[in-house]
Parts: sequence; C-alpha cells; structure tokens
Amino acid sequence: MSKRIDVSGLSAYYGSFRAIEDISMTVEPRTVTAFIGPSGCGKSTFLRTLNRMHEVTPGGRVEGKVMLDEENLYGTGVDPVAVRREVGMVFQRPNPFPTMSVYDNVAAGLRLSGSYKKSELGDIVEKSLKGANLWNEVKDRLNKPGSGLSGGQQQRLCIARAIAVEPKVLLMDEPCSALDPISTLAIEDLIGELKERFTIVIVTHNMQQAARVSDKTAFFNLAAVGQPGKLIEIDDTERIFSNPSVQATEDYISGRFG
Repeated sequence: MSKRIDVSGLSAYYGSFRAIEDISMTVEPRTVTAFIGPSGCGKSTFLRTLNRMHEVTPGGRVEGKVMLDEENLYGTGVDPVAVRREVGMVFQRPNPFPTMSVYDNVAAGLRLSGSYKKSELGDIVEKSLKGANLWNEVKDRLNKPGSGLSGGQQQRLCIARAIAVEPKVLLMDEPCSALDPISTLAIEDLIGELKERFTIVIVTHNMQQAARVSDKTAFFNLAAVGQPGKLIEIDDTERIFSNPSVQATEDYISGRFG
C-alpha cells in the first residue's frame, strides 16, 4: 500500500555547501508529483533525500524531517537500507546489472532481503515484469543478459526490479531523458498505471512530460549560482501550468529562463 510523504524544514548539504534550503511539502499516496526547475536547483538532490541516498555521497548530510506516514526516515536507529526498500528509485540512465540475466536482475533485491523462498521468486519476477509492461517482450529470454535489451526495455527492467520488493514509494530521476520518443511514451503510460499502487515522485526537465504524467507539480529555483535551491511553489499540475501563483514559475514554464 502506498504511503504519504511529509517533508518539513529540510536542508541538504555537500560538506559545508547548502544545496537546498528549508523545503516543506506533502506528497499524497497514489499520486504522481513532478519536480521541475532549471539545472542545478537541487531537484535531484532533494529526491535523493527522500530515500536517504543523499548521505551516500561523500560529505552529504541532511537537516529536517521526512515522514513516511508515521515514521521519521531520519529518526534515531532507522536503517537506511530498510528505508530504500520502502522508497525505491529508478535512475536517469537504465542500469541493469550487466552480468545478470533478465530474471536475475528482477530477483536481485528479493534475494538480498533473504525473506523469499526460491519457489516464490518465479511468480514475483513474472508479476513484476508484467507490472512494468515488459513480460510479453522478455518471457522467452529470461535467461539472457538484461544488458542485451533496448534502452527503453532496460529502463522498464529497472522499474520491474524496483517494484519487485513492493516499495511504498517510487522515485524516478529523469527516467526518460536517455530514451527515444516511443520508449518515453511507454514509460509515461506505465507511470500512469503504477500510481494505482505506488506514491510516485519524478524529476523531469520536460515540461510537457510533467503536464502529461503528474497530478501535482513542484517548481524549484535558486536565486543565484552558489545559492541553495528552494521550493518556490507546489500545486495541482493544471494550475501550475495555467495559473501559477509565483511569477518565476510562469517565467520558467513559458521559457523565459532555464
């Protein structure tokens, strides 16, 4: 079951440099929220704070609170690895494990958790590949390397791998930026289906994509180079694109900067 995210007063640092400052927002269950804004404004950094991947970066640290329903993901004693099982991530470039088969790519997270019987894996792999709209394309090549698939298929394989462990939230960092238009459309259609099961947050530089796939849109910006990125506004996507509250949002969406 998907979960709600409540972020309050969140700042993220690389060493002494503050990359994003004082961000607060709510992401509702079973919705798609898009993060938009110019390069360098902290969208991806903020996304990575939502599953504690930011702190994997040397010097990366976070102040503030991220609540997943009633659980503070940065609370004392919370296991970051357990957080990443609940809050899955799909990256900008497809990254299937190159030496693994299609089957083993999807099963990798299940095997790591150690809580699944071998007899269960086949059913979960099939269900996950079907959930990623990939089963019919790969069912006869499950034992072939995942790296042999096309770029769009590889990205859907990575989505299948992410959803196999039944996360509550799915984060996507520009999941279509390396893909052709047909593959992009396939991923966008898939996002629409996955939001029935997951809370989804997507970073995108494509305004049309944000308008197509998201229920809510958050606009990030920074005052100047070297300044921290900030959340300028978040609202229903339709309103953000038709009647934003802040002039800077309208300027960005209309192409005046960024």
